[in-house]
Parts: sequence; C-alpha cells; structure tokens
Amino acid sequence: MTTEQTASAEPLPTPNSASGTDQRRRGWLYFLRDVVIIVLVAVLVSFLVKTFIVRSFYIPSGSMEDTLLVNDRILVDEITPRFGGYDRGQIVVFRDPGGWLPPAPEDTRPPIEQSVDWLLSLVGLSAPDSDDHLIKRIIGLPGDHVVCCNAIGQITINDVPIDESSYLKLPGGETAASGDPFDVVVPDDSLWVLGDNRYRSKDSRYNQDQPGDGFVPLENVVGRAFLITWPLSRFGMLDFHPAVFAGVPAAGDEGSESGAGSDPPGSGSGSGSGDRDSTPVEETPGS
Repeated sequence: MTTEQTASAEPLPTPNSASGTDQRRRGWLYFLRDVVIIVLVAVLVSFLVKTFIVRSFYIPSGSMEDTLLVNDRILVDEITPRFGGYDRGQIVVFRDPGGWLPPAPEDTRPPIEQSVDWLLSLVGLSAPDSDDHLIKRIIGLPGDHVVCCNAIGQITINDVPIDESSYLKLPGGETAASGDPFDVVVPDDSLWVLGDNRYRSKDSRYNQDQPGDGFVPLENVVGRAFLITWPLSRFGMLDFHPAVFAGVPAAGDEGSESGAGSDPPGSGSGSGSGDRDSTPVEETPGS
C-alpha cells in the first residue's frame, strides 16, 4: 500500500465537541444578556411613565359617587397639569395634607421586605404610599372666594352661584349643596376640594380644623383623573363639567353681589357631618 493510499484511507476530521459546547454556552449567555436588557428597559420605561406621565389608581370608597364608584379603576394625568395648571371642576388625586385620613397602621414587616417593597414601588410594581392619597373635585382655585350657601342652597365662587346638579349626589329631601356652611378664600398655591357625594365626603369642609385649614397645597397634587379604565362597562373619559364653572370670574374680579345666606368664615368645621368617607384612592401596582 502506497503512502497516498494510506493518507486517503484516514477518516475526515470531525468538529471539536468542546468547541460546540462553547458555542452553546455563548448562545445562552447572549440570550440571558438580551433578557436582562429587555427587563431593564421595561423597568426604566415603567419608572418614567409612573413618575412623569400617568398613574393608575382604584377607588375603595363612595364619596365621589356617582361620578366614581367603589372599585373603579382610573388613570391620572401627571404631565398636563405641569404645563397648564388646574381648572375648577377637575377631579384630582392628592397626598393627604395631614389629618384627612386615619393614621396608617404600623408596618411590622421585616426590614428586608420593606426595602424590597420600596424598590418595587420605584418602578410601579408596588404602591406602599397608596393609602396616603385621596380624590376630590376642585371647587376653588388660588384666590377664589368660596361660600356656602346662598338662599337656594348653591355654592358661590367669587359671588357667582354654580349649579352642580349635573354631578352632585344629595340625600333624599336635601337641596343644599352642602350641609356644612363655609366662607373661605383659597390661599395661593392651594385648592378647595369637595366630594360629589357631598353629604358623605370628608373633604375641605370637614378638615378645616386640620393642618392647612382644609386647603390642599398644589405641591400635594399628583395629577388629574381623566379616564375610567375598569370595569369595561364604565370605560370612558371623566367629565369635568366646564359649563358649571363657565360664568365664574377669576379671583379678584367678582362682582358686587355676594352669596346670600352664607355664614361667617370658618363656620364649616364639620359639625353635623354624620358618617362620611374620606375617599382614599389606592394605586394599582404596575402603573
């Protein structure tokens, strides 16, 4: 047998099995790298959306009925008010100014669990501060003179009465927009807010003996609620009823006529309020 014949009879070289294993390992590493990148991008986007654009809350109580019902899910616009401010009639979510809600129970969870929950809250996967938020309708803007009530039970803003019948929920036999009279001038950088279920709402009227005298600092406002997302049967945009407030002049431009039948300033201290809801809203994790 010649040398050429011997060489041609030798088997062809086979792929190196170690090299194939390395390729499979690198494939898994690339896959894991891509998964980590996708997760990090999703977390970053969630954080930015929650912090600057929109948040989701649900309604656990009835003081905004019938505009908002218990267990409604809503979206809150955070970005528009940063540029355009707020208007009367808008529905806003805000942090408790102090004393509006009962004290939160002490967190007895282990420190590590609290830390994890705090980290998750940064990206919208948890909502440890949701019990500190409330939702109400704006009635008075900074500088507004808000009085309840005139001779026919209407609230007046800057001496102009408003007809709230399009959204107000009153007990049977009641016609006055509030059972608690008040006469206030809204401070700068604050709001005067009321619940639509007026006789069952612990709002600005009810909290005049709390820090801030019942006013909500603008810095406490998270944003304006604009959409009901759940249940689907109630899906739709929230109505701010601009026609109700269309005739109200800007603060300082009110006319000479005042709301008849109003009581002295500070008279609405919450007496005779009965059972009321403080209307917290709880944040929907993942928003």
